[in-house]
Amino acid sequence: MLTWTAAAVMAVATLGACGSGGPGEESAGDLEVWVYQDASTAVQRKAVERFNETSDIKAKLVEVPGEGYQDKMRSAMGTPNAPDVFFNWGGGSISDFVAKDMLVDLTPVLEKDSKLKQAFVPSILDSGRVEGRYYGTPMRGMQPVVLFHNKEVFDKAGAEPPTSWQDLLDLVDTFKDEGVTPFALAGSDAWTELMWLEYLLDRTGGDEVFRRIQDGDSGAWDDPAVLKAAGLVRELVDRGAFGTNYKSVNYTADGASTLFAKGRAAMHLMGSWEYSNQKANQPEFAEKGLGWSTFPEVPGGTGDPANVVGNPTNYWSVNSRVTGERREAALEFLRLAGTDWYAEQLVDNGDVPATAGAEKLLGKHSAPEYARFQYTMVTDAPAFTLSWDQALPSRQAAPMLDNIQKLFNGQLEPQAFVDAMKAGK
Repeated sequence: MLTWTAAAVMAVATLGACGSGGPGEESAGDLEVWVYQDASTAVQRKAVERFNETSDIKAKLVEVPGEGYQDKMRSAMGTPNAPDVFFNWGGGSISDFVAKDMLVDLTPVLEKDSKLKQAFVPSILDSGRVEGRYYGTPMRGMQPVVLFHNKEVFDKAGAEPPTSWQDLLDLVDTFKDEGVTPFALAGSDAWTELMWLEYLLDRTGGDEVFRRIQDGDSGAWDDPAVLKAAGLVRELVDRGAFGTNYKSVNYTADGASTLFAKGRAAMHLMGSWEYSNQKANQPEFAEKGLGWSTFPEVPGGTGDPANVVGNPTNYWSVNSRVTGERREAALEFLRLAGTDWYAEQLVDNGDVPATAGAEKLLGKHSAPEYARFQYTMVTDAPAFTLSWDQALPSRQAAPMLDNIQKLFNGQLEPQAFVDAMKAGK
């Protein structure tokens, strides 16, 4: 996911060339808005259309393919081809930009505009902060990682979703006997494997272990819970939980999700956006065949089984080189995501809004039961750990993802994984 080639650099240059000619111009040129291209992009298209109906300065949406999005964004920032407004994950995903004064500090805007600040769930808005300052505002739905299952495959096997670790291991054996891959896994995209380690570490040692890592304590990688979590990963791989071809399966091209929807895999640990993706690409399965549950507890673990991991949401940030009337227009564009209209569009798309009071809209969701499950899952969680690759700066996230992929592929044993992470390489 974090690879970047000369060809991609040229692609970003081409994207940038079709905008306003670079951020910071005082002319009434377009605002170039970059978004991660997936099933949820439909909402951002509608938002741009609505904004452009009343704004003299127009927004131009640039849909960047999901694979390698972060690298394309990082390569473009600081160049004349940088976006004016762009999608990100908050936290570590933008901390390097903050350190270089590349982003607009939105704190004064939110302090002055109480309506905008109060539009969002406070804990989710706060996740867009870096060093206590706001550099992003929510622009998509809540995104906890959910354990999904294929109802038809489960019914055929007479199985139920796991409520304990032993249940999960037993299901691996059950579905192998049925000739079905127990868990879909897009092993060519390391961030999908990360989700497993995030939950296993949380259930084993609690959210405190990664919080220490995020706060700069590299020695926390040596916590016994990290080694245990890595060992559980190897146990799953060796037991055949992910089948034999997972290394070549992708997510961004819908590989893992298709295997899951077609019944060739029984379960899928994935962000809550999996529902929206299935609704777009396998609508009948999304409506009738998709089931969901929480990740089970681990025996002897100290983590609260109600904890969740994932992305609280995604955020819009504004390039600090955008000034004058164009900056005011960019801020107006951000405000649109805090409106009831925008929340309704998210619900229509199958998302659960990160706006305060969104619960009242969930009855209109295409899967109200799922929406309420997700909303309750997040609001009741004692801790919501941000995805590690977004919480850590890119210089740490890239080697971490590489090491996780090696752990899953058998190129690193659990202790070697711990040693590599502790050494920062």
